[in-house]
Amino acid sequence: MILGISGSGRPDGITSQSVKFLLEATGENYHYISLSDKKINGCIGCLHCAEDATCKQKDDWNEIGEKMLKADAIVFGAPNYYNNLNALAHACLERTFCFRHRETFKLAGNLGIAIGVDDSKEDPLITELITKYMKSNHMAIVDEIQLKGYSQCYTCGYGENCAAGNVVKDHGFIEKIQEWHLPQDFSEQNKGIYELHKAGKILGSILRNQKNEGS
Repeated sequence: MILGISGSGRPDGITSQSVKFLLEATGENYHYISLSDKKINGCIGCLHCAEDATCKQKDDWNEIGEKMLKADAIVFGAPNYYNNLNALAHACLERTFCFRHRETFKLAGNLGIAIGVDDSKEDPLITELITKYMKSNHMAIVDEIQLKGYSQCYTCGYGENCAAGNVVKDHGFIEKIQEWHLPQDFSEQNKGIYELHKAGKILGSILRNQKNEGS
């Protein structure tokens, strides 16, 4: 089973669309989770997980953690907030600390794909942050994919004349945001869609080969 996680607070944004598209491309069974409606605390460093590698905090992460352990592969997507992972995505990955105690790494060998959504398509920051957590759990990274984000400044209602926002940065001061001003939607990002499709096919092939070798 492949576990796909969208770390975005937006349930139907580019991050979630990207994760779902890749999952479909694998041709394998998958389970998709959006963190948009989840309550996930950060790790509090209590170390009560050291004995049995099980987080003792009780929130929505516990069920996600159980699904991580059952998955053969994890596809994790997150947007860029303040040049970092958004808080939900960060907390979710941070809590995997409980899986790596006493010389045992419970996610070791699982396959991982990172999807970063950023204003800058050329900056690999978000994918690198996601893979940092995956590598610390000794997961095997299959691919890192970046897509262009849809800046909040275009939908907040004040972007036309806010010098601190991306609308003015990209187009100068304007009277009204027109359709041609808008950032690329997911369906318009041909290169990113191609990369997601390719990564999904490769991930599916790896999993099928592993099944055949074990049969």
